[in-house]
Amino acid sequence: MKTFKQKRGPFKERPYFVLNDIETTCTDELRALGLLPAEPSPIRIDRFIEKRFSVSPIYEDLPEGVLGYSRFGSKGVEAIVVSRALAEDQSTAAERRVTTTMAHEAGHGLLHAHLFVLGAPQRGLFGGEVTGPKILCRNESSPMATGKRYDGRWWEFQANQAIGALLLPRQLVRKAVGAILVSNGTLGLGLSLPTKDREKAATLVAEVFDDNPAVARIRLQELYPVDSGQLTL
Repeated sequence: MKTFKQKRGPFKERPYFVLNDIETTCTDELRALGLLPAEPSPIRIDRFIEKRFSVSPIYEDLPEGVLGYSRFGSKGVEAIVVSRALAEDQSTAAERRVTTTMAHEAGHGLLHAHLFVLGAPQRGLFGGEVTGPKILCRNESSPMATGKRYDGRWWEFQANQAIGALLLPRQLVRKAVGAILVSNGTLGLGLSLPTKDREKAATLVAEVFDDNPAVARIRLQELYPVDSGQLTL
């Protein structure tokens, strides 16, 4: 894994991952814990957190706009917390946001725990210096939910890429939308998702994996990009 020195932000160094690195890491982690289904179906992300980090997700009253956070210590992940208000909202959309929030925090655990072990971060959850375990948070304005561009917080960008890799593993998504994909290229070796069928595919993926349609759309854009009008993380 490559790293770059940082002069700004809460970390002294920045790990560099291409999407395929994150894909491979998440798939390998799911498979190692026996949580990668053989066929397209929802990923048990709460169970993944319990088995991988030896903590159970907990629920707390959090400031408005904060969906969750991860707390790190010298040995890695110490807690993954989700907004109680979000968890108590029994709508399907809210339940799925709980799932994506857990996946986002699990992404931090997989990709960034070593930065906290090294004592690199200098800021706490809501700004200011902290003296105890360090914390990352996920806000309502997360581009994974809105399709907006990032504001330079690369650690959030990477954790959001882990949402798709954990909840919508590439090989399972391909199976789910296989009947919709078409061959392209001179030899017909590549696969693409026709523009006219993208919303149909997003709806199918959301239903099969029990995820929000917005997350499904962005994941499909990652796996089967289009040249124009593409969603960005």
